[in-house]
Amino acid sequence: MTGAALDATVHIVRGSYVLDVHVQADAGEIVAVMGPSGVGKSTLFGAIAGFVPLTGGQVRLDGQTVDAATGPYVRPHERGVVMLGQEPRLFPHLTARENVAFGPRAHGVARRTARADADAWLSRVGLAGMGERRPAQLSGGQQQRVALARALATAPRVLLLDEPLTSLDAATAAEIRALLREQLADTGTTALVATHDAQDAASLATRLIVLEGGAIAQAGPVHAVLGNPATPFVAAVAATLPSADRPHGAHGWQARVTAAADDGTVRALGPDGAEIVLRLPAGAGVVPGSVVTVRAPRA
Repeated sequence: MTGAALDATVHIVRGSYVLDVHVQADAGEIVAVMGPSGVGKSTLFGAIAGFVPLTGGQVRLDGQTVDAATGPYVRPHERGVVMLGQEPRLFPHLTARENVAFGPRAHGVARRTARADADAWLSRVGLAGMGERRPAQLSGGQQQRVALARALATAPRVLLLDEPLTSLDAATAAEIRALLREQLADTGTTALVATHDAQDAASLATRLIVLEGGAIAQAGPVHAVLGNPATPFVAAVAATLPSADRPHGAHGWQARVTAAADDGTVRALGPDGAEIVLRLPAGAGVVPGSVVTVRAPRA
């Protein structure tokens, strides 16, 4: 299968809250979306999937408009856009096999074929022989594997992964991350991955979009963004990568100058928003509003 090209201009106004972003992904491309909690990642995904009404803009898949504020509207289940979130949301009364077969069956695939394909998908995600188990008989990581198999079994045009690893322990998250990377590459699925984890972005995506204040604060190839943070938030995210995995130039973080004295004493806002004091050479030419790179590694 091959995913669709996505071109979405999403403008949403809710009282004082405004989300205004333009997101593109080539067919088969994986794009990470990061930003502080509450910035609008889930709202963006909901709009692309068709669950959140647009105030303005449009969503296009392979050049076809599937949603517009003043135009056509394709219902969520007819778009071929699938969302996978923190919770697997499996049907508790169905077996793993039946959960995976549910989507294809809903699209008219014969029961026998859908069940056979479901077993193949369960095998691909490391759950061969577990088709008869119900969700309550599976671990959290196994349930998320079933949820991934269920999502991919429908051959989605776009897969929206809304922080799917957040509720998993570190070891299980690493396993599912590797599985995601393998299966998304094998299937050529177009995907957006919302995450708070720099490792998710670095290992899964080719491009990174950072949302702040309801808009795109920085975007580009993942390592280019993390290696040259434009905001304290991006700097803080880059600093969480293990030293060996940090892109060139990300061995520190950037801070925005709020005050500068003639003797080189500089006050700036660090990546966590707290004020820090730096000692620069006298006459360094730094003025309020400048961005300086602090070359001290952070864990």
